Amino acid sequence: MLELTDVTKEYRVGEQTVRALDGISLRIEAGEFTAIVGPSGSGKSTLLHLLGALDSPDSGSIRFQDKEIGDLDDDRQSEFRRHRVGFVFQFFNLLPTLTAWENVAIPKLLDGTGLRKAKPRALELLDLVGLSERADHRPAELSGGQMQRVAVARALIMDPPLILADEPTGNLDSKTGASILQLLADITEEGNSVVMVTHDMGAVRYCDRVINLRDGQIGSIDRVARGDDGEVRAVPESGRNGSTPDDAAAGSAADDAGAVHA
Repeated sequence: MLELTDVTKEYRVGEQTVRALDGISLRIEAGEFTAIVGPSGSGKSTLLHLLGALDSPDSGSIRFQDKEIGDLDDDRQSEFRRHRVGFVFQFFNLLPTLTAWENVAIPKLLDGTGLRKAKPRALELLDLVGLSERADHRPAELSGGQMQRVAVARALIMDPPLILADEPTGNLDSKTGASILQLLADITEEGNSVVMVTHDMGAVRYCDRVINLRDGQIGSIDRVARGDDGEVRAVPESGRNGSTPDDAAAGSAADDAGAVHA
């Protein structure tokens, strides 16, 4: 569904040029829940921004459903972001003066749909995330977990095939965070792809794949394997998606993924 080939991205920081991404090649399939992990400064957020057409690569190719995103003009990139991608942010980004259902409906309103027409779908999605009884409450009247559920519902209202989540559990307690991760995992069962940036290695137990970034490059790509006994472990995915992890990087990812064990 989504394929990156030799993607690079550089930024100027003072007098220095920092290469945030250095020759990234990978493929994201439909219906997969993928975690992007790595230390601060490894390029995780930059990669997420490129996937959502919030930024453009300096070189390389990003193709979504066989169409080159970089070839789209500004208007078509905006249309791509509205219709093909749903964003879930760490700090929720809800409008405080609007109710839960109105916040969910915002993408529809920006696309030209009237409030009355958008409301039934917004209420349906709030019911999906378990918040139907809070539809008329404003963000100040919701808990952090409830606000994040509203944000997930908002990300789904345009029925996008790709959901991008940036540290979606970063401001939540472990129990609430687990419920959000399970909700994102459930979304992929409908064929949507979810790509999540996270520092929480425990979160990857809900995912299908783990991409480990180090210094702007792919250190390893691991499959998350689930045993009949409920044990979850990472298995190196060598030679796939244009990337062949070296033994040291794969071993490091597997060590990190030790936190995946239940």
